[in-house]
Amino acid sequence: MVAAIEGAFGVNPGQRRNHIKGSCAAGEFVGSKDAARYTRSALFSGKPVPVVARFSLSGGNPKAPDTAKSVRGMALQFKLPGGALHNMAMLNAPIFGAAKPQTFLDLMLALQPDAATGKPDPEKMKAFKASHPDNLAQSEYLAANNPPASYANSSYWGIHTFKFINRKKQTTLVRWRFVPQDGEKRLSDDELKTAGANFLEQALISRAQQGPVRWDMMLTIGVAGDAEDNPTLAWPEDRKQVKAGTLTIKTAMPQKGAACEPINFDPLVMADGVTPTNDPVLQFRSPAYAVSYAKRLGGM
Repeated sequence: MVAAIEGAFGVNPGQRRNHIKGSCAAGEFVGSKDAARYTRSALFSGKPVPVVARFSLSGGNPKAPDTAKSVRGMALQFKLPGGALHNMAMLNAPIFGAAKPQTFLDLMLALQPDAATGKPDPEKMKAFKASHPDNLAQSEYLAANNPPASYANSSYWGIHTFKFINRKKQTTLVRWRFVPQDGEKRLSDDELKTAGANFLEQALISRAQQGPVRWDMMLTIGVAGDAEDNPTLAWPEDRKQVKAGTLTIKTAMPQKGAACEPINFDPLVMADGVTPTNDPVLQFRSPAYAVSYAKRLGGM
């Protein structure tokens, strides 16, 4: 998988293979007692938890324009008492573009540039879309929704299903998303033409300089029969919603040399009280991240 990503985007030694273009931020998270009913995780103790954050564009092109109709990411590392860590790696789309790792691998192979044109072969992309219906829902979402005007004006979804375990050892299936208190704002079609290629980082830095930037963490409570191993399927909108806490970003900065740059935001790094499901894409992310991380550390 990592080799296929390198084949699609090239190699930038010492840098991420995917979501290469990004910005760092820092702040804190305060969980709610409403969430503590479902999980014993210290993340929801009600006390401030330090957070290192990274906002990014998908793909391995460090010069990708901020107007690209691709997903944006928000990765968080929570620093819990006793040295424990909890990572989250989210996207600004409610569903993922693959139900299984093979689909994502096939997409990266379809994106390999043609030797003659330097661009992906349109016929290969057409064949990929025709043979991978699990990629359709996210593709349609991205086509119908322009990119955000700022990282601060976007929601971010966990996309996977997780298990919350409370002090009574009861298990609840949950999904989560972070909803911006600044409100959702997307670029207009006219703004897409004039926004420029690199506006997102400065917009986030400037916004943080004006005051704290906040997102509400919202849990969706699953019921029997809800998809727990397929991140391309959204849950029904009538599921119970619980406010699980508030993320506050206080500072933002370029990623070079900043705290988020060296972090491997492996989403399977979880504190006690939260466990993964058997979602094959979720389970696959950890070893893929590890390979990419090892290459970065080795300067490759």
